[in-house]
Amino acid sequence: MPGPASSASRRAGALGVPVRRLHRAWRRVSRWIGDALPKGLYARSLIIIIAPVVLLQSVIAYTFMERHWQLVTRRLSAAVTSDIAALIDIYETYPQDRNAETLTRIANERLNLDLDILKGAKLPTPGPRPFFSILDETLSDEISRQIRRPYWIDTVGRSNLIEIRVAIPEGVMRIVARRSQAYASNSHIFLVWMTGSSLVLLGVAILFLRNQIKPILRLSAVAEGFGKGRDIEFKPRGAREVRQAGHAFIEMKRRIERAMEQRTTMLNGVSHDLRTILTRFKLSLEFLDRTPEREELRRDVDEMSRMLEGYLAFARGDSAETAAATDMRVMLEDLRSDVERLGAHVAAVELEGRPMVTVRPDAFRRCLFNLAANAARYADTVAISGRREHRAFLVSIDDDGPGIPAESREEVFKPFVRLDDARQDAGGSGLGLSIARDIARAHGGDVILQDSPMGGLRASVRIPA
Repeated sequence: MPGPASSASRRAGALGVPVRRLHRAWRRVSRWIGDALPKGLYARSLIIIIAPVVLLQSVIAYTFMERHWQLVTRRLSAAVTSDIAALIDIYETYPQDRNAETLTRIANERLNLDLDILKGAKLPTPGPRPFFSILDETLSDEISRQIRRPYWIDTVGRSNLIEIRVAIPEGVMRIVARRSQAYASNSHIFLVWMTGSSLVLLGVAILFLRNQIKPILRLSAVAEGFGKGRDIEFKPRGAREVRQAGHAFIEMKRRIERAMEQRTTMLNGVSHDLRTILTRFKLSLEFLDRTPEREELRRDVDEMSRMLEGYLAFARGDSAETAAATDMRVMLEDLRSDVERLGAHVAAVELEGRPMVTVRPDAFRRCLFNLAANAARYADTVAISGRREHRAFLVSIDDDGPGIPAESREEVFKPFVRLDDARQDAGGSGLGLSIARDIARAHGGDVILQDSPMGGLRASVRIPA
């Protein structure tokens, strides 16, 4: 038999189901709102300003329409209806004025109403009511409440006048009044003024926000340019917080440049000392007899020289070079010549148009050469292609070699990592692909390895253009 604890847990579980459903529904609604809202700071700032203004204006307009406009219109309509009811009572109470000449004069002079008695006439057929007319609705309600007789009104025919016909025993009493007597006709001026002032304020807000957003966009462009290795002049502007962020970026840029300069200076000193020692080794080997052991030592010294150059290039990263507009067609043709000197056959060099891309020429040439040399070392045929994509330039190097397994393609980019059947600088330092990706990422791009249509490996370099 279940105890109190199990009953309480079942009740808690039953209560938890609606809560979980409500939570999931709220997350879906929040996700939908997040997807629908704009992502840019400028658009979001405009919404932050426009939304309260629109809400405030809507509340004011509703309150004005509900409390003021309708109230004034109802009171004016009630006053006109009271005057008409009084004229009907006078006409029916005092029969000595059967031609209604005196009544017509009083209505015209005292009440500003044109009165006519149409004896033997009937009320016209009611026409369609206007879609939106406070006057028509309010005046009809007042006539029904005060006069309580069959009537016909026309609030549309003549813009400045309204016509009211009321059935009387002798026929029809026809009254023509000015629209302003029954309708608050100047109330729309308030709405026009409110809308116009809102548009002016929104225009000022849009111009102000645009000037505030420009420094942020400028800071973003400078940061992106610095990440691509470009030297861009920048002076912080805008609001105090934006200027603080700009000064912080400048200070960070100086620290990075100072650290890179110190590293380059240190590496230059290390390379000088190591090259001096290697030079001594080479000179010492020249004085030895030509023996197999001497040749092995000579190969070891040459290998150490190549490895040293690879280590220093990887650590230095060619960061001191200035970015410049470079003709990719010329660079790819030079790459073809380099690959052919390595002994591989270049099937084709395809390039759409004559694109100019801003890169660090020597660094980017080394990136492409490392990838092409890696392909030429393990393949017989290499194909090189380049094309411009949306805000980017893509260079693809295909080969018909053995390729690299998909699960190992990220590993080969790590420094000093070698696979069993690695295509990564056999006999070298193991830094070729690492240097290539490092250079591509310094340009704001990346290197990706994929399967090639030629059956081997495709190395794709995509950089912003």
